[in-house]
Amino acid sequence: MSELCYMCEKPGITVEHVPPRCLFPELKDAGVDLRSNLITVPSCEEHNCKKSDDDEFLMVSIAGILGNNSIGYEHYNGKIQRALKRTSYKLLEKVFLKKRLIRLGKENKFIDVLWGTPDYKRLIDCFTHIAYGIHRHHFKASFVGTTKVLLGFLHTNAPNPKAFKAFIKEKASLELADKTKHGDNPAVFYYQYTEPDKFGIFLVKLCFYQNVDVYISYMPSSSEKPFHIGFELINLGCKTIITLGDKKFEFNSSADSADLIRNPRIDSDKID
Repeated sequence: MSELCYMCEKPGITVEHVPPRCLFPELKDAGVDLRSNLITVPSCEEHNCKKSDDDEFLMVSIAGILGNNSIGYEHYNGKIQRALKRTSYKLLEKVFLKKRLIRLGKENKFIDVLWGTPDYKRLIDCFTHIAYGIHRHHFKASFVGTTKVLLGFLHTNAPNPKAFKAFIKEKASLELADKTKHGDNPAVFYYQYTEPDKFGIFLVKLCFYQNVDVYISYMPSSSEKPFHIGFELINLGCKTIITLGDKKFEFNSSADSADLIRNPRIDSDKID
C-alpha cells in the first residue's frame, strides 16, 4: 500500500519537491550543483502535477527580490528571464496585481526595480503547501490542524501590521537562535522549527536566498485555543505596548487617550 499524500488522504502516487525544484538554480546558471538532496514527499496527482503553474509563479515572485544573495540574482537572470521571455513577459501579470517600474540611481549608475502589489492569496497558498510538505518530511507525519502564514519579506506602511511583523520576526529570532538550520542547499533554502508553546502551537521559519523569510505557525487540531492578553487589547483598539527583551512594539498608537484601558504595558516574558 502506498503512502498517503502530504496534503490529503489520497494515495501518494507521485513525488513532490518541497520547496518546488524550480526554485533551485540549474548548474548552467549557478555554476554549482544546487539541486542535490532536495526534499521530497509523497503526493497525489492533484497536489503535485496540477500545481506546476503555482511553482513557476512562486519562483518569479521571490527569486528576483532586491536584497537576495547572488544565487537568487543569478537565478533571476537565468532561468527566470528565460521563463519571462517565453511568455512574452505575460507571466508578470500573474505575479503582480498592480506594478510599476522604478529606476533607482543617477547618471550611468542605476538599477530598474519592479515595484507592485503581489498576488497575496496565491503566495499564501504556495507557502501553505510548502509548510505541509516540510512538516511531513521533518516529522515523518502529515500535519492535521490549521496554519497561518506571515510573509516577512513583504513591506507595509500600515502601523499595526508593520509592528506585528517586527514582533514576530524578533520573537522567532530569539526562539530559533539555537535551532538547527535544515536543508542541504542553505544558500537557496533552509528551515527551522521552534518548540511547541504551552498551547501546543509551534512555528517554522522558511528562508529563501538568505533574504526571503516566511513564518508559518502550526496549530494542531488537538491544541488548546491560545489566549494572549496583549493581542486581545490590540483587537479592542486600545493603545498597547508589548515588550520583548529590551525591545518595544507599539500598537494602536493613534488610539484615543480616553480609552478605558490606557496604554497598557504587556511584558511578553510573562505571557506566551
